[in-house]
Amino acid sequence: AGDGRKGAGDGQADFVRLVAAKKFLARGELFMQLSNKNSIAVVDEKTHNERILDQFTRQAATFGEHHTQDEMSQLMVRASGLAHGDTVLDIGCGPGIVTCAFAAVAGHVTGLDLTPAMLERAQDRQNELSLTNLTWQCGDVNALPFPDNSFSIVVTRNTFHHVLSPEAVLAEMVRVCRPGGRIVVVDTTPEAAKLGDYDRFETLLHPSHVHALSPEDLLGLFKRANLLHIESTAHEIEKDFEFLLSGSSLNPGDA
Repeated sequence: AGDGRKGAGDGQADFVRLVAAKKFLARGELFMQLSNKNSIAVVDEKTHNERILDQFTRQAATFGEHHTQDEMSQLMVRASGLAHGDTVLDIGCGPGIVTCAFAAVAGHVTGLDLTPAMLERAQDRQNELSLTNLTWQCGDVNALPFPDNSFSIVVTRNTFHHVLSPEAVLAEMVRVCRPGGRIVVVDTTPEAAKLGDYDRFETLLHPSHVHALSPEDLLGLFKRANLLHIESTAHEIEKDFEFLLSGSSLNPGDA
């Protein structure tokens, strides 16, 4: 996960706290190089987005039950230095778990996701929590539909492993973050030696998975984005195998 501040003078983030959630998962940077190494099929962005839409439309009804992790949402809130006056963007927001956690404190929060069915669940969550400072928008994380310097905090959780170019998505996050703002990214990060096995397993569960990042890869991604003073924290999250299967895209008999 990362939390960054954009420098008011040079337009670059001058502070980022990187909080890498460690689960048995990871996400991908250097996609073309690493995906070939681990035998992951390379697809075009349109085809990949269609795969994401199909997967998460089918999972929308139960996704929130399998991905609550409220403790991780609170970790992101603390890492961001969130204040009442902040305007926040959560990209790849899914059913709004992280978005609503930020909305409990922030001035206003926007949740963006590619899948309309996920945004419907997010709106349900907002209504259940009686939050009024939220906006939901359908959109692509690869081309955020917002002007430069629109938000004081930009966050995402477990999104990078679903995109073809995490570096490009991070660049978009930096672009829409205001000078002095913060960027927070949380993702799962297996050890480098386990990336191939993890990618194969995760792709069976979730076809939209692209590639997992090792902690070193994720750190390098932030450095190349000119995000300075990076800090990283790893957190172990254990999950039951049957529980993972129940929240996957596998059909009966596939496992």
